[in-house]
Amino acid sequence: MATEPLLAPEEVTRIREGVAAAVLGAPEGLADALEHDPAGYLRLVDATRVGAEETGRLLREAVQGARAAGHSWDTVGRILGVSRQAAQQRFAGKSPDPAPSGTGSGGPERRTLTPLSAFDEMAALAEAGRDGWHLVGYGSFFHEVEASDHPWEHCRVTLASGGRHRRLEAEGWIQVGTGWFPWRYYKRPLRPAGNA
Repeated sequence: MATEPLLAPEEVTRIREGVAAAVLGAPEGLADALEHDPAGYLRLVDATRVGAEETGRLLREAVQGARAAGHSWDTVGRILGVSRQAAQQRFAGKSPDPAPSGTGSGGPERRTLTPLSAFDEMAALAEAGRDGWHLVGYGSFFHEVEASDHPWEHCRVTLASGGRHRRLEAEGWIQVGTGWFPWRYYKRPLRPAGNA
């Protein structure tokens, strides 16, 4: 069942050290408290729980991303060291379902763009944006867009893109949702020609 490792040993070490540093470093004063305060260990348990929940979420989104990129359950299972069936049972259907198209509340019309992959989603959003649709939600294999009276542009950046998200927001980009690992999505209304 095992497969050839895709990460070098030093990459594995950097990931493990990065996760440990994040768990120890995020709560204010936690590392120092462990030297003298028994309650610091309870904070460590809580911080580690949050870290485990987040890495579990990232793994689910990474698996859905691999599936959206066209990889089979068999391939995903081999990477995880489990059978195809075990991978599928654990990770299939763990993303939010696309919302139904249209509206029942009298609000703007909504449409679900699906099936999409990491390779064609931005082209689909560019086309929808030109037609006045803007991104309001997303998940594995889909984007939900909402109608408006003007065109939009969309972009995505990796969650690890440092301060780029602050620059985008300073340029008028609006973050949509909290991100879908490894991406963060943005939108902004296009200015009419002559108002640039």
